[in-house]
Amino acid sequence: MDRGNLDLAVARLERFKPAERLRLARSLGCERDLAGLSRADAERTAGRAIAEGDWNPSRLLAIAAADRAACTRFGISFVAWTSAGYPPLLREIPDAPTVLFYRGRPSDPEKPLAAVVGTREPSAAGAKSAFDFGRAFGECGIPVVSGLARGIDSLAHRGNLEAHGPTVAVLASGLDGVYPACNRPLAHRILSAGGLLLSEYPPGEPPRKWYFPARNRIIAGLARATVVIEAPVGSGALITADFAMDQGRDLWISRTGVESPRGEGSRRLAAEGAAVADDAYAVASDWGLGPAAPRARAGESAEIRNFRGGSAARGRSLADELARILELELQ
Repeated sequence: MDRGNLDLAVARLERFKPAERLRLARSLGCERDLAGLSRADAERTAGRAIAEGDWNPSRLLAIAAADRAACTRFGISFVAWTSAGYPPLLREIPDAPTVLFYRGRPSDPEKPLAAVVGTREPSAAGAKSAFDFGRAFGECGIPVVSGLARGIDSLAHRGNLEAHGPTVAVLASGLDGVYPACNRPLAHRILSAGGLLLSEYPPGEPPRKWYFPARNRIIAGLARATVVIEAPVGSGALITADFAMDQGRDLWISRTGVESPRGEGSRRLAAEGAAVADDAYAVASDWGLGPAAPRARAGESAEIRNFRGGSAARGRSLADELARILELELQ
């Protein structure tokens, strides 16, 4: 049965928790079911009280139609939890998004993803570790999923791209824009390389403070394992780590983060039993995977060749050059 704009409409129930939206979406078969659903029946199905003024199915369906039109205008696709194309690992979590909006090429559902996360203000060693983990995962045929944030996220994406990995970025806003703006070129690179931009928010939705921790459950939920590179106390990466543990996924931490002065949160995770990895190959080996061939390292992008050549001429290390990128992101 054609669900039409049903799932888009249910996703617009902003006062509902994700699990409540899912219960409602799974109980309905078409737009007509939603249009005729009483507030009392919606309350029973969702398992929550609904204020009288908050239940207006006709308005929800009208907003959903506008969301679909905006997706067409901006070249954005979407997939619902109720559809076959929904990411299988994400489908397993209890608070999965009702709808995922995306730009780019969906990931191969047979390929495991690795989440690589950490602080927005890493040390030079942490920056290099993020890039190296991203690149090594790419060499093993493992796409990296992260949040396109400044710092560790963007460097992990860059490293994965360096090894021709179809990296996945999960945004905390609609996909008609990119936040932070400094990473728009990186977002374009991801799409050009066959990667993917994802969001649970429709076009036109700006980034909001509370969207960022909510986004982290998707990053962890898409991945077979989460790797925390470097995280101080209070880092959003620790929220992602908590989600990964709650979801029953593997949790690893980079040794660089454990040894870093900025790694208080990483050391807390180690003390709680998280596995410590020297590199991404340790994670891939645990999955029975490894690098297909060393060709990716031999075919470095012009960007990295420039890093190496320029840094050598100026007496700087690659870590210094990656740190310089972080400074540019902050400007």
